[in-house]
Amino acid sequence: MILYGWFPFESEPCGSVMKSVEEQLALIKRGAEELLVESELIEKLKRGEPLRIKAGFDPTAPDLHLGHTVLINKLRQFQDLGHQVIFLIGDFTGMIGDPSGKSATRPPLTREQVLENAETYKSQVFKILDPAKTEVAFNSTWMDKMGPADFIRLTSQYTVARMLERDDFDKRYSTNQPIAIHEFLYPLVQGYDSVALRADVELGGTDQKFNLLMGRELQRGYGQEAQCILTMPLLEGLDGVKKMSKSLGNYVGIQEAPGVMYGKLVSIPDALMWRYFELLSFRSMDEINAFKADVDAGANPRDIKIKLAEEIVARFHGEEAAANAHRAAGNRMKDGELPDDLPEIELVAAEDMPIAAVLNKAGLVKNAAVARDLLGSGGVRVDGEVVDRTYIYAVGSTHVCQAGKKAFARITLKSE
Repeated sequence: MILYGWFPFESEPCGSVMKSVEEQLALIKRGAEELLVESELIEKLKRGEPLRIKAGFDPTAPDLHLGHTVLINKLRQFQDLGHQVIFLIGDFTGMIGDPSGKSATRPPLTREQVLENAETYKSQVFKILDPAKTEVAFNSTWMDKMGPADFIRLTSQYTVARMLERDDFDKRYSTNQPIAIHEFLYPLVQGYDSVALRADVELGGTDQKFNLLMGRELQRGYGQEAQCILTMPLLEGLDGVKKMSKSLGNYVGIQEAPGVMYGKLVSIPDALMWRYFELLSFRSMDEINAFKADVDAGANPRDIKIKLAEEIVARFHGEEAAANAHRAAGNRMKDGELPDDLPEIELVAAEDMPIAAVLNKAGLVKNAAVARDLLGSGGVRVDGEVVDRTYIYAVGSTHVCQAGKKAFARITLKSE
């Protein structure tokens, strides 16, 4: 089925004229781990016709984080190049359970669980993909129609020895860990999906390479032209070391509040932001390289990370949320801005007071020494203007005071 609709998206829609093969190839390969076989893809692109681009998702974990979106972003780039994207929801394979990278048999989901998760998936991915250019398919459509004879024909296409070449099966077999027969069906069914959909290209994570290659072999076995495969890397988490994972806590969920997303993204290590730009941003590489040159020339890396954070927040929450996310994250106010929940503080004094004493008494600084340091470095503002330690707070006056990046209050100095 094809779902129609329109969702705001920051990249340019593709025109009626396709880009050159060289331009398409450059965008397709951006951030990718491996393209097999490049020469075959070039020949497909030279035909000048929309290719059928497939990516399969078993909806077992519908609460997506940015690591999951690396693959979906690549699908969006294919859409912008004018190709047909097939978002395959593996409702049938989800009831088998993908053994990729697993050291034990994974319990299958019920059909109800799979369909419920599939709806959640669609609501999230259409914040990236253009629904009007996305064909959503369910592999139960053809798998449910397969009889025993069809399955026997499918299983005859591959040998047990070849299955055991797969790293995770090999490890389990050599350590006497059980492998259920139905687990061998998973890569076969995923491969057959490419036959049913007549896919030209299939995308997957690096951990899916065996299953993707299976599609190529089965297509040949069923008399079709073999698909090309494009593997995308696993995104590093916020620590910049281990892959992004909810269980490790180093993730950015795409349904997290704008301020939370913003706060996490502006706090990533400087070295990691270029990787995130390449895999998560829809800015051109020319623009990203210009940012790199700016940083090399002395620009503050945090300012560049803010651009990334605002782009990502806008994608999932809209432009207005992106513009205000820095407030929700508790970050420094932009010039002239005040927090929505500005505290009101009243102090009592017999006479006018130095600003350092006011800040200390109001609790905007830990002690007088901190107040003096901030005043010496231009870190104190009264009604938006930078003041120094000579500033005197008059009895009976009310001002908005800022000490450092995050401490704000409207302070009234009353007479005793």
